[in-house]
Amino acid sequence: MALVAISASVFAQKVNFKIKGSDTVLPLTQKEAEVYMKKNAGSSIMVTGGGSGVGVSALLSGTTDIAQSSRSLKLDEKMKLNDAGKAFTEKIIAYDALAVIVNPANKISKLTREQLEGIFTGKIKNWKEVGGEDLKIVVYSRETSSGTYEFFKEHVLSKKNFAPSALLMPATGAIVQSVSQTKGAIGYVGLAYLEKSVRALDVSFDKGKTFTAPSVETAKSKKYPITRPLYYYFLKTNEKKVSPFLTFVLSPEGQQIVLKEGYVPVQ
Repeated sequence: MALVAISASVFAQKVNFKIKGSDTVLPLTQKEAEVYMKKNAGSSIMVTGGGSGVGVSALLSGTTDIAQSSRSLKLDEKMKLNDAGKAFTEKIIAYDALAVIVNPANKISKLTREQLEGIFTGKIKNWKEVGGEDLKIVVYSRETSSGTYEFFKEHVLSKKNFAPSALLMPATGAIVQSVSQTKGAIGYVGLAYLEKSVRALDVSFDKGKTFTAPSVETAKSKKYPITRPLYYYFLKTNEKKVSPFLTFVLSPEGQQIVLKEGYVPVQ
């Protein structure tokens, strides 16, 4: 009981700061901030999205206190921060599974990594090429400032470029909406964005031997192959300002929110 009392006192503090960046992390941070502000009257945590790259740029320009990101910092971003004399801290606050989604009317239920690469790079243009009906594939992707875009390109497309015909969306919610309204559509979203208007595919990263559906359970057990850490980045000079909130997010209560919101806890 003493331990709980100590940890509670650490994050029972009034705070005032901004968080910006990843759309994937956005719903989680919003919920964590909402609960924290209810517990700590007078606190103000302003949370906005825009993409991981936007968050990191805001950290560099001093217009945000925490950059939320669905990818680790790139080398050039680290160099810019170092050149500006801005020492930073990286914290993993949760994990996420990246779900590949199609329109519910699509009969396809599973795809291999190789098939996904073919579809998203534009080599495979019709669903009949992967066992579906004779229907043109419409590819939806996040825009280039998105950490989800970067992660998908690196881990699913083996660093190959997206098809020039891919429709780049400014937010994850826009991908869900577009796929739900387009029969031949395919896209990718964080697990927390899954809803009944779209359907997640089972994915294989061993050339079709085993297919796994995205879920908190399969992400936690590492059975689902497209999983990734989610980060908060902040400057060491702001550590005192943001640490009460960070302590809360990483506490048992904060990690319970992670689970409830459809993400995977750190432990």
